Parts: sequence; structure tokens; C-alpha cells
Amino acid sequence: MTDSPPSSDALEGQGESQVDAWSTSPVPSVSGDAPPVGSPAAASPMSDGALVGPSQEPAADPVLDQPASAPAVGADRADADPMEGPVTSTRVRPPLPRIIAVANQKGGVGKTTTAVNLGACLADLGYRTLVVDLDPQGNASTGLGINIRSLQASMYDVILNDVPIADCVEASSVRNLFVAPASLDLAGAEIELVPAFSRELRLKQALAEVRDDYDYVLIDCPPSLGLLTINGMAAATEVLVPIQCEYYALEGLGQLLRNVGLVQKNLNPTLDVSTIVLVMYDARTKLAAQVVDEVRKHFGEKVCHQVIPRSVRLSEAPSFGQPIITFDPRSRGALAYRLLGKEVAGDAEA
Repeated sequence: MTDSPPSSDALEGQGESQVDAWSTSPVPSVSGDAPPVGSPAAASPMSDGALVGPSQEPAADPVLDQPASAPAVGADRADADPMEGPVTSTRVRPPLPRIIAVANQKGGVGKTTTAVNLGACLADLGYRTLVVDLDPQGNASTGLGINIRSLQASMYDVILNDVPIADCVEASSVRNLFVAPASLDLAGAEIELVPAFSRELRLKQALAEVRDDYDYVLIDCPPSLGLLTINGMAAATEVLVPIQCEYYALEGLGQLLRNVGLVQKNLNPTLDVSTIVLVMYDARTKLAAQVVDEVRKHFGEKVCHQVIPRSVRLSEAPSFGQPIITFDPRSRGALAYRLLGKEVAGDAEA
């Protein structure tokens, strides 16, 4: 004989944890609205320092990338702070020129995507911007439409052969945006630099010749803590760190900060981690919101209010050799990077 379903009276007598387990309330939205009463988010707030494990599954299957007029579920505004709702930039406009190393030794966290699209948005705001590709993979170069197999001069020649950086700079399809491309030869530069004189300062010396020609120089560092990354940090005035909104992206952050401290102590006393950008934010998962919360608690005002959503269009743009603002200017990724560009530049309307 089959047992009948439990009555509502019986349910009330069972623990709160079991009721929570049967709850099907949706994940609260990014826009800062309070979760509905009785939902897991309202009943069980995250304790300090805790991160949710893989058992936290995404809700419902919303569309990841939609036009700006129809944002995905849980992302009412692409520029919304996932923890606090809409905000206004409070960053002070720094003096120009600025040389920013985009660095994180973990691969696949959006360094190149951020360097390319932030550079394009700064150029679109009217700033002369140079993207220096220090990654032997050359993805920042190809993402801006440069064929790295037919270069007469590249960053390899600048670093190893003392070729002036102005001789390898190429124009992009975006007005005011230029790129110093990498080549496949750069893969051997780490070994060739070992016996070189002033090996950590090669890029700094090269950029000194063109420093006043640009308002912003963005250095796309490779996903390692080798000599090329050290060259990028030694040449920069500040470091921008993209952090993927997942647990593993946080694990190597301490080592990166220790290396920034070593470069600051021995090579570049003015170096500072000025900006942390949260990227690949997936509004369907609680884990992403909790990682954002933890990073904001730890780094405070260094974390940009603007969060970059996970977007299919951002992934497609490099295959066409274009930044997102020209590939799909109405996409959520384009809107997010435009607002990030204004925030990084210190524009009041960001």
C-alpha cells in the first residue's frame, strides 16, 4: 500500500533545513533586490569567509547573452553591482599618462579580453591608447585584427634586440587604439632573457621613448610569473587584476600580490595594485555573488563597481579580430566594458 504525501501539519514539524531543501525559490537578481521571504537566500545567509562548494547548482537555464534591451534572468542591469545595486563611480581621475599591467598568473581569467576591450573603450572615450602584447600566444594582437605571422617587428624584437617600440606599433580598426603585437618568437624570450643585462627593465626602457605619446598603455601579461610578467610590472605604474567569479580564481591571488610586492621593493617602488575587475559573472549561481562579496570585503575600494558578465558575444568577438564595442555594440558585454572604461578613467558619469 502506497503511503500518502505528508500533510502541511507534518511538514511544519520537520526542521527548517528540510523545508529549505524542498524550496524552489529562484536565485535573487543582480540588481540588489531582496530575496523573497522563505527562500534559501533569506533563510541561510553566507557566513564570513565561507565559499559555497560545487553542490550549489545554477537555477533554471536563463539565456547567457541577450541584447542590452533584454538582459538575462538575474541580471537586470549589466552595470549593476551584484551585491549593492546601481552605484556611481567614486574614483578620482589619476594623472596621465597611465601604464597599467593587466596581470594574473592564472590562465583563462579574462586578462586578454579585458586588455583588448578596456583599451578599445578608453580609445572610444578619446584617450590615445596602446595595448602592449607580452603574451607569446599573441591573442591580444589577433583580437585586434593583427596577423602575427606576417610582422616585420614585434615585441620580441623590442625586448631582445633593442628595436624601438615605435617601429612595431600597428594601428587597429578603432580610432585612437594602437597595438604593439607579440609574435610566436616571444615564447623563447624567457630563456633568452636569463643572461641579458637589465633583463627585468627591457620593457620599461622601451616604453620610456613613447610614454608621452599615449594617455594609456595597457600591458597584456602572460599567465605566469616569469621574466615577461616581471618586465610588464617593472614598466607599469599600476596593476589591474581580472578575477573570475569562481573559487579557483582566488587561489593564486595571494602569490600574485606577493610578487607585486617583490617588484615594488626591488624594481619599481611606485607600483600599486590599483584596480581589481570581476569578470565572467554568472548571475544564475549563488557562488558568483558570494565570490564578489568576499573580494569586495577583502580589497574594498580597489574593486571596480562594474562587473563584467559572462557573455557568448565576448567570446565570439576575437575570432573576428574586433573588440566587443565594434563587433556587437549593443550587447551586454559591450555595455559593461564601456562603463568599466569610464570607471577606470575616473569619469564622473561612470
